[in-house]
Amino acid sequence: MTAGVLVIGDEILSGRTQDTNTSYIARFLGALGIDLREARVVPDDQTEIVAALNGLRARYDYVFTTGGIGPTHDDITADAIAAAFDVGIDYHPEVLAALGARYRPGEFNEMRKRMARIPFTASLVKNSVSAAPGFQIGNVFVMAGVPMIMRAMLEDIAPKLRRGMPVAVETVQTRLPEGRIAAGLAQIQKDNPGLAIGSYPFCREDGNGVQLVVRGRNSAAVEAAADAIEEMVQAQGGEAQRLPK
Repeated sequence: MTAGVLVIGDEILSGRTQDTNTSYIARFLGALGIDLREARVVPDDQTEIVAALNGLRARYDYVFTTGGIGPTHDDITADAIAAAFDVGIDYHPEVLAALGARYRPGEFNEMRKRMARIPFTASLVKNSVSAAPGFQIGNVFVMAGVPMIMRAMLEDIAPKLRRGMPVAVETVQTRLPEGRIAAGLAQIQKDNPGLAIGSYPFCREDGNGVQLVVRGRNSAAVEAAADAIEEMVQAQGGEAQRLPK
């Protein structure tokens, strides 16, 4: 099972807001055996959103979008999704009622009502944090950009997803520089073509080093490769630390 993420918002591209949702979605999906293969960031522009969404939904089993479903003028995601699927959009009576119940008389203005506009044929994604829902249409799940709300929506989405085999991960940390272990790591990767082995250097106040990460769906093979990495590091005169999962 594969997935793509579409992050929508000028604030992400300007650097004003940091995207933390993609990493959370990747971990969430990984635990379900769904591989996140691609993430794109697009501005609040309908043409850009439609083009990116249509590309992603044709390529992957699922697409998850974040951002652009609030009450302000630049929240255009729902309209863009409707355009991408070539369907109409209108106020959803159930959502209107739920939102209206949250506000005092006179406060449920036209801009707040925008959050009740749902594309035709879409089903709702519950939001336990506030009443404004996300929605699903086809293989696309549309979620809020606010991390707490996005995570609540994922919990409602999870039962709707087909699962794959979860990915096993082992991480070995060493203080040796990458150049010293690169050849040995390349050989271990060659010996294990069915696994993904990555090298991720770090710089911290307590010193520099590298984390060597093994990923794969055969847990025994992942464990064996991590053991081989530990032996290789030790043969190079370094200390190997297996990090907790």
